[in-house]
Amino acid sequence: MFRRLGSTAARHPLLVVLVWLVLAAAWFAVAVVGVTGEGLFDRLHSGEPTVPGSESREGRERIEDEATTGETITLAVTDVDLADPEALAASQRALNALRPNALGVDGVLAVTDPFQMPEGLADPMAAPLLATTGDGFVVSVVLEPDLTESERAAAHDEAVALLRELPADIGPDAAGIVSSTDLVTDAVVHQLEQDLQRGELVALPLSLLIMVVVFGGFLAAGIPVAGALVSIAGGLGALYGFSFVLDLDSSVVNVVTVMALGLSIDYGLLIVSRYREEVRKALEQETATPSRRGRSRARRGRDPVVRVALERTMMTAGRTVAFSGVTVALCVAGLLLMRADILRAVGAAGLSVVLIAVVTAMSLVPSLLGLLGRRLTRRSVIGSAPGLRWLVDKLGDVPPEHGFFSRLAGVTQRRPWIVVILCSAALLALASPLLSVHLRTSTVEMVPESSDQREFLTLVADAYPGLASPPVTVLAATADAPVLAERLVEVDGVAGVDPPVAVGADHVSLGVRLDTDDPGGAAATQAVADIREARDELALGESWVTGQAASQLDFVDSMAEGAPLAGGLVVLAIFVLLFLMSGSLLIPLKALVVNTVSLAAGIGLTAWVFAEGHLEDVLGFTSTGGLESYVVAMVAAFGFGLAMDYEVFLLARIKERYDAGDDNDTAVRNGLQRTGRIITSAALVMIVVFGGFMTGELLVIKQVGFALAVTVLIDATVVRMLLVPATMTWLGEANWWAPGPLRRLHRRFAIQH
Repeated sequence: MFRRLGSTAARHPLLVVLVWLVLAAAWFAVAVVGVTGEGLFDRLHSGEPTVPGSESREGRERIEDEATTGETITLAVTDVDLADPEALAASQRALNALRPNALGVDGVLAVTDPFQMPEGLADPMAAPLLATTGDGFVVSVVLEPDLTESERAAAHDEAVALLRELPADIGPDAAGIVSSTDLVTDAVVHQLEQDLQRGELVALPLSLLIMVVVFGGFLAAGIPVAGALVSIAGGLGALYGFSFVLDLDSSVVNVVTVMALGLSIDYGLLIVSRYREEVRKALEQETATPSRRGRSRARRGRDPVVRVALERTMMTAGRTVAFSGVTVALCVAGLLLMRADILRAVGAAGLSVVLIAVVTAMSLVPSLLGLLGRRLTRRSVIGSAPGLRWLVDKLGDVPPEHGFFSRLAGVTQRRPWIVVILCSAALLALASPLLSVHLRTSTVEMVPESSDQREFLTLVADAYPGLASPPVTVLAATADAPVLAERLVEVDGVAGVDPPVAVGADHVSLGVRLDTDDPGGAAATQAVADIREARDELALGESWVTGQAASQLDFVDSMAEGAPLAGGLVVLAIFVLLFLMSGSLLIPLKALVVNTVSLAAGIGLTAWVFAEGHLEDVLGFTSTGGLESYVVAMVAAFGFGLAMDYEVFLLARIKERYDAGDDNDTAVRNGLQRTGRIITSAALVMIVVFGGFMTGELLVIKQVGFALAVTVLIDATVVRMLLVPATMTWLGEANWWAPGPLRRLHRRFAIQH
């Protein structure tokens, strides 16, 4: 199969490239404008991650199903001195004009403001609508509950327009911010698009520059980038399709784009590098046995050297890319076994992107190589430039038989135990912050700090505490809500309980206020756990504890429940694949242990930075006191996949040298020498890609980008260059041991580079 792929790329390169260009253009068009005029970014949502079937999700759904009102659009008016009679009169006149206009909008149910209360601003009902600072008030427009989506959108937009005009009607000094669920989502999605563009503008040029140095010219360097752009288009197209069957959170797009970009360049680097190596071998053979027929074929575009080189490339590097992609896909597929919607969406989207990256690397990249043919072996103008020639020779993709990496392996092989102990100690030290890390699901913190929606949410929290949503809500079937409220106040961490609100005919909901100001902190989730544990003592009966803190607790619990099954299946699948590649039982076991510790070190360093608040000024963020829970799950899946990606790259070459007759230690040195430059270059590109997306403003993207960048950095240096050679040297010939029946199985189904 792999030989045929190479042969097809050599015989019909232009056709394959044209097909991919058409597909990429179609995918980009679908993602931008959609099928019905609604593109991918129009179909994204942003909100608190929840778990289907959890207590918090069921409680929220019951409250929403019984709701007698629809969406609320709120205006916070500022810079109005309500103690000034003129400002007060101007506010009243503006609101008297607003109410009939707003109520005249189809779909608007009610308008609420402090000036319509029976006793005016002195009415207790008006207090939550007045700023505690005395310089503002809140106006809300409530929509009807049973509107169609088009009716709701039309009513929402008209209400927003009316509310935005109100401050100008009050006076020249008055200002205001309008907010709603739609406007918050729009702010997050808009920032997402900006972060995506900024990340690509940083990552693509720097990645191209690195590959120009690696390959010594733009032609070879441009091929992996072309594959990456097509993979991004395919990933966005796949996400658009998933948006019809899954609720896609806005953060999913950036994560998937990052993986498409990084993996495609990784695989492109490996294939282009191996092709250049095979072309040089084929040219040496042609020089040794010149053929007039071969030269005439080359002139007509059917160059036997190119065909042979592509066939060999796909039989070696192509095979490695295929099974490396399967390895990464298996790691990402583990997310599909989790209960949380956002993790399943990331798993489905990530799986499709990995497969697209592999397919482009197996078809588009070799076809581009087929078009360029022998030209990729010539030293380019850049590679010949003074100063750059030395750099290209030292860092290029074609290493000498002996060099830096073989010498590095030799050093580790002299004292493998010392290297193993030092590297393991360093990795465990980096992982230590995980022992005390707090996992959270932020809400307000996820809104861009530069947006007016973040300003609105902060203003409400500071000046209108009565309007802030309670972090915990108890929905209970009780006829004695006041008694229940008194019992809830006695729970540790509970500061107060809001007045009960009827939910349907048989239930009431009570908003629970906590002692802590952080609804996503450990104290908040502990209060939820205490309320649930004391359910019988509180006589809650049929009840649900919901709200942000409860959703966060349920989300983390669902991750803990799903991790053993997902992780177990991934480990089993990876073990089988690495056995088929190595024919050994020890190598897969060693790889799983080492890569797990490496991943823990990367996430631990991320916790040290983001949860403990280090490097805030450098990276431009404000710590929330924890890591986003679903970020940890995503990084675990993708990071483990990338670590196995490099494991496959290195192990394939070591096994190739071992099968060619090298002893274990020599095979390790030669394998590292042959792959060291490519692994280092691929890792550097990955770090640049992930680092580019760290320049964005969304906290979740910063955390994902940083975590994956440091995970790749640790894996490509400490693990791949030091720990793996040391452990393989220590194990010696035992690396390749397996029982007789398994050896026979390996001979039949072996994965060879």
